[in-house]
Amino acid sequence: MSSENEGQRNQEPERKRHRICPMAESSNNESSSAVTRIPLDHLFSILLLLPIESILSFSMTCKKLRSLADSDSLWESVCRRDWGNGPVEALKASNGLPWTKLYQQVYELDSVFCHRLLAEGGEGGPTPRASHSLNWVSGCLVLFGGGCSGGRHLDDTWAAYTGNGLRTSLKWQKMNSGIPSGRFGHSCVVVDDLLILFGGINDHGVRQTDTWIGQMAVDLKHGITMSWRLLDVGPISPPPRGAHAACCIGCRSMLVHGGIGLSAQRLADMWILQLSEDLRCGTWTEVVAAQPCPSSRSGHTLTHIGGTQTILFGGRGNGFEVLNDMWLFDASDERHQRWTQLLFERHNLPQGLPLPRVGHSASLVIGRRLLIYGGEDSYRHRKDDFWVLDISSMPCVRMQRSTILKQNIMFRRMWKKVESKGEKPKSRSFHGACVDASGRFLYVHGGMVNGVIQPADSSGLGFDGECFLIDLLLQP
Repeated sequence: MSSENEGQRNQEPERKRHRICPMAESSNNESSSAVTRIPLDHLFSILLLLPIESILSFSMTCKKLRSLADSDSLWESVCRRDWGNGPVEALKASNGLPWTKLYQQVYELDSVFCHRLLAEGGEGGPTPRASHSLNWVSGCLVLFGGGCSGGRHLDDTWAAYTGNGLRTSLKWQKMNSGIPSGRFGHSCVVVDDLLILFGGINDHGVRQTDTWIGQMAVDLKHGITMSWRLLDVGPISPPPRGAHAACCIGCRSMLVHGGIGLSAQRLADMWILQLSEDLRCGTWTEVVAAQPCPSSRSGHTLTHIGGTQTILFGGRGNGFEVLNDMWLFDASDERHQRWTQLLFERHNLPQGLPLPRVGHSASLVIGRRLLIYGGEDSYRHRKDDFWVLDISSMPCVRMQRSTILKQNIMFRRMWKKVESKGEKPKSRSFHGACVDASGRFLYVHGGMVNGVIQPADSSGLGFDGECFLIDLLLQP
């Protein structure tokens, strides 16, 4: 065998190595790099299979790949991949940032900007109240019920069209058709563009167990119309309660947990309402999950985070203690539904953990983050802080893709205290809160606040009637 043939054999593995690992070649020889000869649409698809860190590393290999990896169309697709189609489509109407910059802001999320929304028009707006419901459905804010001074309940329904983008005012309309009886501490969630209302307490202390369905019709020329009707749920319903937690958990289903039952006893049971396909009736089923489970509580939150998973946070226990424990409920296996307590080590979290609280709000916002706002502690000191939990950093949450490579970074990113700018709301608890379809805007209304606010009852509780828009993206 000649030395020339032997040399060719020795060079063959080297040529194969460069074909498999084209990034090993110099960027000055881009024309000889195999990866640069892959069609752009194929490269585009490959990049969308990679975590963020790999996309950024890929962009540093050569000019051609940098141009592709920095393109706005790629980052729009990345946002769609990581956040879902709904938020991206909604953001197109209100977003003034390049998708690359938008993704960076959501990823870092160091601050939010608060705007006070004034009430316009002859009807003004909802009166001051707390323990009411506030939902975003069909492009509208919908507010129902609540309690006011003297422990009195309210039975009014208000709606305001929000449109797209930032607003400085809202035109509220009072709805008058088929309303449920007055109550506070009820739950109201959005299921398939319908409102599902359950339970609550009236000013005689009676706990309710009825279920109502609300439907919106929006006409920009003629205004908003809404109708409530009592939902037929058959002979089985959860025991009467108020101050419970509830959320939508997918197609035509609502989950309810805990609350204050008869004789002011706090509850730990959990129920699922399944609506029929024609939405004319529903069926309640008690969920019996494997131990351990969250303890009895009221004033806590349930937030559906996607798929079959829901997060429970905080509340007040049977001994009137205020809690800050967090639990994950997984309904992926109907025969073995289970709770998992989420434990966080403080030394891994430089900014610490949210303090114990009750009467707070917990909303799933853009970027699959849980945004916790307000509430009060065991001394009824109300809060004005914002905390963000990065759900994608939680090892127990199943994700299609992981954007975190190192475990120590993952734990440090779990909790973050977020600065608030602009017209900062007063400290408050038992307010109403909801997010729009994009997850970018959080709306906050009312609640109990600190300071001398009129009207105030004999105990000194102040009820607020202001409405705020919290913007999670800061415009340039």
